[in-house]
Parts: sequence; structure tokens; C-alpha cells
Amino acid sequence: MLVENYESVLNEVKYSCEKAARNQNEVTLIAVSKTKPVSDIEELYRHGVREFGENKVQELCDKYEKLPKDIKWHMIGHLQRNKVKYLIDKVEMIHSVDSVRLAKTIEEEAAKKQLTVNILIEVNVAEEESKFGLKYEETLNMIKEISDFTHIRIRGLMTIAPFTETEENNRIYFKKLKKLAVDIDSKNIHNVSMDFLSMGMTGDYHTAIEEGATHVRVGTAIFGERNYNL
Repeated sequence: MLVENYESVLNEVKYSCEKAARNQNEVTLIAVSKTKPVSDIEELYRHGVREFGENKVQELCDKYEKLPKDIKWHMIGHLQRNKVKYLIDKVEMIHSVDSVRLAKTIEEEAAKKQLTVNILIEVNVAEEESKFGLKYEETLNMIKEISDFTHIRIRGLMTIAPFTETEENNRIYFKKLKKLAVDIDSKNIHNVSMDFLSMGMTGDYHTAIEEGATHVRVGTAIFGERNYNL
């Protein structure tokens, strides 16, 4: 069933790309495996899936140790500075950098291991109090402040749009993030590219793709509902 679910989402990604006159190769589907067992990931791995997302450092690290090393792990949840050292050498990209202090910690820990880490800056476009992320108008200044760090590479932006019954409601936020990325890119800041836009989840990834998402983070549509009481 997992493979069928994954292929179904992949077909939806393809459809959304065609609708927006985009190449499907421009969009990376991240299978968000949080709270799901290693066996689920192994099933998708055997099918050829390599891009997985986790919300918690401990869970990511545990799964990293048990699974093949060619998996590309994406840290998509809120990241505490005291946890950075545990995952710094295990992730393909950190999607949720939302402060100068966090970026500085990533820089310091990456330097210790002589790594360069890909990061995205998380923007709370909808300004929801329950969510992490920078305010829209704070983003450029923060990027300028950390652009000289030599062990991180700023690759783009990320946002988590509001939960909505109708994904069309979130189009405004995806458009806004895309505009911000274009504006920042036009500044030609050293060590900063706006190649990646991580936006869109199970409930709204079609619209996110239409508005320029390069990475969509899909969990429920692939793995089914989560039991957070486990």
C-alpha cells in the first residue's frame, strides 16, 4: 500500500507540474516519515525512494543508524541549538533555520567536522502564532547577517502554510514566499541562492507546485494518519 500511495502522490506531482508548465524533475518529493517505523521506510527504499523527512532530531538519528547511508535525510521540524551537533553530518538539508543564533550553531558544528551544510530559511509567511519562522520582513536582514558563514550554504526558503480544508486558500502564502525568494535572489548576495522553495504538504502540495515549490513534504498521503500516542 505504501508504494501505491507514493506512486499516486508522484502522479499528482507530475499532473501539477504539467498544469504549471514545469518539468517534473524540478520538484523533489520528500516522504515525511515522522512517527513511522523503519520497516515503512525500508519498503519505500526498496522501491527506489531516497528522500525522507523527519521532524525530530532523535528520531532522525535513530533511523539514520538503522538504514542505508544513501538515504537523503531532510530535517523539516523545529531545530533546537543543543541538538545540532547530533544531526549535522547526517542530513542532506536543514529546512527550518529561523534565527541567527541557530545558523551560528550550525556553522560552528559544521566547522568542527569540516562540512558545508545546505540550509533553508524558514519564513512564517502567514504569521501564525503557533508556528516557528521569521517574519517576512525580517528574512532579508537575517540572510545578509549569516551570508559570510563559510560552513553553511543558503539554498532558499521554507514555509509551513496554515492548515486549511481548501488548498486554494494557501495560494497567497506560496505566491508571497516565491516573490520573497525572487527579491532576495536579485540582491546577488554572496553564498546565497534561492534555488529551493520548500513548501506544500499533503493538504496543499498541488497549489505549492503551481506556485514554484521545488520540495514538497508529504507524509499522510503516503504513510497514512499518524498516531502521536505511540
